[in-house]
Parts: sequence; C-alpha cells; structure tokens
Amino acid sequence: MPPNLRLSRLSSSTFLSSRRRFLQLSSAALSGVVLSNCAGNLAEVGGTESSPTSGSAVGNATGTTGDKSTLYVYSWTNYTDPELLRDFQSKTGIQVVVDNYDSNETMLAKMQAGGGSQYSVIFPSDYMVTQMVELGMLTELDQSRLRGLATLKPQWQNPSYDPNNAHSVPATWGTTGFVFDPTRLPGEMRGWDYLFDNQAQLTRQITLINDVREVMGSVLRFLGYSFNSENASELEAAYKKLVELKPAIANFLTNGWEDQIASGDLSVSMAYSTDALSLMAEAPNLKYIVPESGSSLWTDTIVIPKTAPHPDAAYEWINYFLNPENNANLVSRLKFATPNQAAFDLLPSELKEDPNLFPPEEVLAKCERIAPVSEKITEAFDSYWTQLTSA
Repeated sequence: MPPNLRLSRLSSSTFLSSRRRFLQLSSAALSGVVLSNCAGNLAEVGGTESSPTSGSAVGNATGTTGDKSTLYVYSWTNYTDPELLRDFQSKTGIQVVVDNYDSNETMLAKMQAGGGSQYSVIFPSDYMVTQMVELGMLTELDQSRLRGLATLKPQWQNPSYDPNNAHSVPATWGTTGFVFDPTRLPGEMRGWDYLFDNQAQLTRQITLINDVREVMGSVLRFLGYSFNSENASELEAAYKKLVELKPAIANFLTNGWEDQIASGDLSVSMAYSTDALSLMAEAPNLKYIVPESGSSLWTDTIVIPKTAPHPDAAYEWINYFLNPENNANLVSRLKFATPNQAAFDLLPSELKEDPNLFPPEEVLAKCERIAPVSEKITEAFDSYWTQLTSA
C-alpha cells in the first residue's frame, strides 16, 4: 500500500495556492514553506506562549526538534497557502514550515520510522486518526484550550472515528470522484461503469489516486460491497476488476495529473474533490462527479502527535482553523468543504450552493467513510496493490 515517499517543500516566495501550480514547480525548489519572523500578538489567537525571538527562517525541518520558534506542519498539499501563513504569523509571531505528503500511509510510515518527530501538527484523515490513536501516537487534546468546537456541525462534534474529538479537530471534508472534460468523452460519464465499458478507447488515458483504500474501496463499492470489506473473495473480485482496467491506466497519481487533464493528454483522473475544484477554477471546461455507485466521504483533521516539540504553537494553529472568519476565508481560497457551521454561514451563496463543494444528501447517502480493517485484510490490500501498481 505505501507509495513512494514524496515530500514537497518550497520556499514562501515560490509556494502557490493551487496544487496544479504547486506541481509545476521544479523538484529542486528550496526546502521549507517558511515566512520570516515578524512581530505578533499571541493574545489575538488566545495563546499562552510568548512570541518567539525574531530571526532568520528555518529551511529544513529535519533535525530541528529543539527549535521552539518554528511550527512544523505535516499536511496534504491543498490546506495552506502564503496568505494563511502570513496571517497566522502576523497574529502569533510563530513562523511555519509545511511539509506535504500524498497519502495517509506515507505519513504514518514516516512517523513510525521516527522521521516525523519534528512535526507539531499533522492532518490525518478520519480512519487514520483511529489507527494512530490505537498506536498511541496522538496527544489527547486539552479542550479547554480550544475555542470554537461548539461551532462544528453536529455530525462532527462526536465523530465515530474519534469520539468527542478527544484527539483531533475536523478541518475539512470532501468526496473522491472523477474529473474530466465532458466534450472529450463520448456518451455520459457517470462512474466506474463508463471506464470499464469504454476502456478500449481510454488506453493509457486514466489516472487513479495513489491510495489502495481509495481505489480498491471505490471498486468494492461499484461491485456492491463495502469500502471496508473484510471478505477475501470480495477483495479479490475488486482486484481482478482493476486488473481488467489496467491497460487504460496511465499512472497512479494523487497529484501530478492536473496539467495533463487540463491539456487533454489524459481523459479521466480520479481525484479528491478539493483538488478537482481547485483545478476547475482555472479550467472551467472540466467537470467533477462522484461515481453514481458511490465513493468515499472523508474528513481530514488536525492532530498533535505525542512527539510534538511545540504543542503550544499547535494549539494556536488549531484555534486559527476553528475561527469562523479565518475558516471561511480558507474555504473561499482553497475550495475545501468546512465542517464548521459558523464558517459555512459566512460563505457566499455561490459556494454554499455548489454541489461539488457541498454535495446534496442523495449523493452523500451513497458514500461511505473509510475505516480501519484487520491486519490480515490490510496485508491483503497491500499485496493486491503491489501487484497492481508494479505489473
């Protein structure tokens, strides 16, 4: 299951807001999403920690666990931009370094190997929160230090993956689906059945997310099974269905497909809704759908690992996200759905009524959350994924 570790670290002068532009940058870009330290007032965000001493920005997180002036964040690509970092630092005096991962499994592997001890904030998805809690990796939050939990929508105030938000605060949510240019596809694209029925015309024209639980789970759902099936024969059926589709698959990419789909070099890309909507803002000819058979409904959260060297700054970061005005601004810029009702109420009508950003109930009813599965089934997922991606 684990894809190759691919961290993305850029200087603040080159970090751009959309994942598409982010991925156009050279892999030789400078390390670290950082902003030079400036004067701030922790009271604006309600912290208890004094402002760090002014100094030059740190460009490399590795080996800096003792640095108390910098907050190191490990996140999905689309959850920060330069404006967020500037605003956060102006209000707290805390400079930020952001490293990125492309799957929960990549993040977990690094944390388990000890390479993530410098991070004070991580953005794991819902099922990964459950797993990390079971592994004893997350701090139990002091909720007296958090402001805004009561503004969360009811379904996120006591989520099944982390009862009472004991170890995590929901940051964003969304769906997983397909993005494509409908003018370039014959017939109507509604989901997986279209790919299987038209694979002869789609040879090397499809990319799927580099995530075994998303891909195999979605095909399990297409076959009428649960995303979280623990039935060996059902897993085998999903694997065989994907092998059938293999000639049409150009690559397994969580990120990196954007320019190709926008230019027409690819026909269909499986994508998270956040990435699809960011791209569609630049390429309005594209369309995003949730497969009619259903797909995953995910929540990405903010957590503080037990190894966090700067937990006080981590609470400041969480409170920044919980602030309705800050959160609404992030939704408008970065195009992710918010679990914060107070922030949702501040959004303009065109965002509130966007069915891709906030899908209607009939779409959500077909979706399912990914949940942890047994070790035996995890090994089966891993084995099938290795065969599928390496063959």
